Amino acid sequence: MIRRRAFITLLGGAAAWPVAAAAQQPAMPETGYLNASSPTINPEFLVAFHKGLAENGYVDGQNLKIEYRWARDEYHRLPELAADLVRRQVAAIVSTGGPAAAIAAKAATTTIPIVFTSGADPVRAGLVASLSQPGGNVTGMSLFYAQRGVKRLALLRELLMSKADVVAFLVNTTTVEGTSQLPDVLAAAHAAGQQIIVLNASTEEDINSAFTQLVEQRAKALLVGSEPFFTFRRAQIIALARHHAIPTMYQGKGDAEAGGLMSYGASITDMYRQAGVYVSRILKGARPAELPVQQPTKFELVINLKTAKSLGLEVPPTLLALADEVIE
Repeated sequence: MIRRRAFITLLGGAAAWPVAAAAQQPAMPETGYLNASSPTINPEFLVAFHKGLAENGYVDGQNLKIEYRWARDEYHRLPELAADLVRRQVAAIVSTGGPAAAIAAKAATTTIPIVFTSGADPVRAGLVASLSQPGGNVTGMSLFYAQRGVKRLALLRELLMSKADVVAFLVNTTTVEGTSQLPDVLAAAHAAGQQIIVLNASTEEDINSAFTQLVEQRAKALLVGSEPFFTFRRAQIIALARHHAIPTMYQGKGDAEAGGLMSYGASITDMYRQAGVYVSRILKGARPAELPVQQPTKFELVINLKTAKSLGLEVPPTLLALADEVIE
């Protein structure tokens, strides 16, 4: 009789094992994804981010849950969206689409790890203490757009064989990325004896007005500043440049692929992939303070020959030789 009772007790315990094991399984970690723009703009960036996660064993919906928050280019919404992710007590926040998202995330929490992707200098923006030792709860990837602006201006001058006596610079001075580019570009233009017209734009109508000013002041070429807002308005800018037959230098490969004349910059998709890698490391226990801010090492010059021909431009052989990709 004792043995029978013991056996029944054993069976009851065995039946409870799967339930107990399930209860002990750790909850699926949750990560916040804060973006200043829209999911329809540059979807390849999000794909690259997921790739970085997958390379390190994390797949959204399988062993990781990602909460997406899109500001859709309404920057004033970023603090509210960041605060919502903090209330959810996510394990980490990925802030993308410019420094505004990272600044909003940092203001919302001093404890949740933050991984940013940005074109601005993160030290100047107040995101980290230094590149090698970020300190605090923030780290990420920076493209340092201000330094690239000088190179873009030089390439634009080479394309036009210095025939463009007046060049316009389209910039958004309402953002950290926009203001950070101005000093270096203006200094480079002055050193080269290049007359440059600064056109400020932070709305769709501002961009239309900027092209009107550009034509009125007889600018022969346009340098588009590196700014998420301009990526968001890519189609509008390319269409206006085509309409006014203005040779234009853009910030990224996607601009040239969409019909822009020429672009120069680092691989943004790789930056997003690296962000996925960093989030994976943080989920496995790494601290942001121990992860140095990553900088790009490879830059891409893309020339759209089809657009050049439509503008009646002959691209110098020396410039074609430098190009990483030529679209025909």
